[in-house]
Amino acid sequence: MECQRWLPLEANPDVMNQFMQQLGLLPSWQFGDVFGTDPELLSLVPRPVCSILLLFPVTEKYEAFKQEEEAKIKADGQKVAPKVYFMKQTISNACGTIGLIHALANNRDKLEFETNSVMKTFLDNSTPLNPEEKAKYLENDESIRVTHEFSAQEGQTEAPSLDEKVDLHFITFVNVDGCLYELDGRKPFPINHGSTTADNFLEDAVEVCKKFMQRDPDELRFTVVALHKP
Repeated sequence: MECQRWLPLEANPDVMNQFMQQLGLLPSWQFGDVFGTDPELLSLVPRPVCSILLLFPVTEKYEAFKQEEEAKIKADGQKVAPKVYFMKQTISNACGTIGLIHALANNRDKLEFETNSVMKTFLDNSTPLNPEEKAKYLENDESIRVTHEFSAQEGQTEAPSLDEKVDLHFITFVNVDGCLYELDGRKPFPINHGSTTADNFLEDAVEVCKKFMQRDPDELRFTVVALHKP
């Protein structure tokens, strides 16, 4: 059976906010641009920040690093808190929606949802599942798929066709129990990047984002979005 393909989501906070609010997230937290990684530009981001999304190009250098990182973690092991919500990506081009779900699911204690909304129901029902079962649950969620499709066509750039190969990928950073986790549905597990705090989370997450940029210094296609208090 051929895997599902969705239209890719644009790294546009307005589109993300509209998308998530259509699924039932109340606007007490919102997505906004991070315009740069230096301290002056980070100081412009409203606080607190509870999640960071990074859109980056999947290059040969990155793929080589990804394989090395995975092998090292499998050899050395790592600690991952049981409460980290992590799902695999089985739908092509769904990384934007999966990134947003990762951002929301790991911050449910802070966020507010409309009662019985699509997203609240999805999180309630998928939280007990393992990463592969979460992926399957998303495959079967028609409400999220239709809303994603609508949002993917709402950006400032024209959405590519379903057949077009897309080499940009979304991942999410969250703080769970004082650890900074990278959540990427293309990887077999979350990546623990060490300790963080609510106050330092933005700076700590951006430090990891900068490593992605340093691995591909010729690339300019990086976008950072924060989920923050408006």
